[in-house]
Amino acid sequence: MLDILGVTSPFFALVGIGYLAARTGALPMASVPGLNIFVLYFALTAMLFKLASETPIQQLVDPVVLAVWLGASFVCLALATATARRGGRSWLDSSFGGMVSVMSNSGFMGVPLLIALLGAAATGPIGATLLADGIVVQSAAIALSHRGAARSGGVLAELGGAMGRVARNPLPWALVLGALFGMTGLHLPGPVDDVVTMLSTAASPVALFTIGAVLARAAADSPPGRVRTGVVAWGDVYWLATVKLLAHPLAVWLLGLAAVAAGLPLDPFALTVLVLVAALPAAANVSLLAERFGADNGRVARVILVSTVLSFVSFTVAVALLT
Repeated sequence: MLDILGVTSPFFALVGIGYLAARTGALPMASVPGLNIFVLYFALTAMLFKLASETPIQQLVDPVVLAVWLGASFVCLALATATARRGGRSWLDSSFGGMVSVMSNSGFMGVPLLIALLGAAATGPIGATLLADGIVVQSAAIALSHRGAARSGGVLAELGGAMGRVARNPLPWALVLGALFGMTGLHLPGPVDDVVTMLSTAASPVALFTIGAVLARAAADSPPGRVRTGVVAWGDVYWLATVKLLAHPLAVWLLGLAAVAAGLPLDPFALTVLVLVAALPAAANVSLLAERFGADNGRVARVILVSTVLSFVSFTVAVALLT
């Protein structure tokens, strides 16, 4: 356990440093978007391209891995959405509660953390989850958020817009293009490879620091008019965090075991990676989507913050049990 903490603690410490820097004003809130852009469009993109170029493309689109991941995600999405509806929330807030309880922080945290723990072989399963979450889960939750609502352009128009944002997300593209480039057997020219390597090296610390800054900004910008206070509200937040940190990885593990029992070709190492990805805290970008669609962003931001704090313990335990 101490060896695992020796690996995971620095990652969570960087998140905490970023949070404190933004909350205390040492890092101006106005600079957070710039950090996001650097991590998303440059550092993480370079890291994923480099790793995917060394990963067989079959691992990124493994049908069994995708089926297990999506099956577990939809089970937990339905669970979180249904309980919120029974509690009297709208379809909009219910579906975004479901989204934040199943979408893992795979890009900013999962890639550097799991590769440090498990090695570069984890890239394939992590990439599959990024593709599944960014394209399928996100679109399904947005479609669900419009149930019973009459909006200009309808659900199809909103889904078209969602798919447009997915197409502009550089992380899936970096994975796919890197894998395709690796199939050619070619190598980047020396100076270009040096630039990609330097950006890749910056990805882990800057991404983790940025997560903390994004959490601080989300907490500071939470719209007070839409946030319920008291035990009921915080009970809802901890329930969604529990779905994310416990129910989601458990569902992935059980479905993975069922797939193996059915004779499907699911590698035990890939299942371990999937369970650990599911055990990661909620994705920070769900807060941005909640703001875009008018959902209760204060609630979403609190789930992200609580799941990130609690995952220091829950994720470490999951690693100890599985590795």
